[in-house]
Amino acid sequence: MLVLSRKKDESIMIGDQIEIKILAVEGEQIKIGIVAPKTVKVHRSEVFEAIQAQNKEALSSSTSFLEQLKKK
Repeated sequence: MLVLSRKKDESIMIGDQIEIKILAVEGEQIKIGIVAPKTVKVHRSEVFEAIQAQNKEALSSSTSFLEQLKKK
């Protein structure tokens, strides 16, 4: 893990196209802005984990559905 210190209005570049900018620091909360191409998906980690869980569930559901169809 890379750990960097940044102040308000400073940014971090990831590759050539993704910029993470510190917009505000308010107590223990930090507001960031992310500039990335529309082709790059950006999610909070809890949303990403929920999407992954739903995808796994859908995959297993479709597999069991296909198995049921094979039996008929």
